[in-house]
Amino acid sequence: MDRALLFIDGNNWYHACKACGVKDRFALSYVAVSRKLVDPRTWVGTRYYIGALKQTHRGYREQRQFLSRLQNSDPRISVHLGRIEERPQVNELARELLQYLTTVQLEPEVRLALENLAAKREFVSLLKEKAADVMLAVEMYKLAVEDAYDAAYLLSADGDFTPAVHAVMDLGKKVYCVSPLFSAALKNASSAFIPLVKDWFNDCYRFS
Repeated sequence: MDRALLFIDGNNWYHACKACGVKDRFALSYVAVSRKLVDPRTWVGTRYYIGALKQTHRGYREQRQFLSRLQNSDPRISVHLGRIEERPQVNELARELLQYLTTVQLEPEVRLALENLAAKREFVSLLKEKAADVMLAVEMYKLAVEDAYDAAYLLSADGDFTPAVHAVMDLGKKVYCVSPLFSAALKNASSAFIPLVKDWFNDCYRFS
């Protein structure tokens, strides 16, 4: 029977599930998700790729708890960490506030307070995930070369994975792309694109 290995683009997958209204995303059982997706193939493993938040980042504790539960839920599930980089970006809202202040009459102390607030928020720090996607693509190909699976399930709607999908299929493997969000690029590149809706997840929770 075909052996199936899941590769989860954690960041893209999480936001796709959120966009389609999946509730309690951190309570999903990836044992249940994996088995349901690959049946009747033999599930041999699930690899979850995500950028690791730092202790100073919002959501660090929740991410560590989730990843710990995920990795401890079944020996076939593994977590693979990329990194998170902070990148400054101009805060357009602060600039709009400064522009707005030139058009209204305000008490001097109120104007000064708002100008100081805008100046402090002139730049915001955005978190950018690095390395996780590259790691996923490389390992999906490497494990195909090693004949570790017959069918890969790529849980992502990121069209940047298209070259990796082509490379794996050139080795004679099947690749099924799965997401609540649609990707024309992945649909055209893969063996099949499997769209999910929120009700699909109803029996995939840890306490269901």
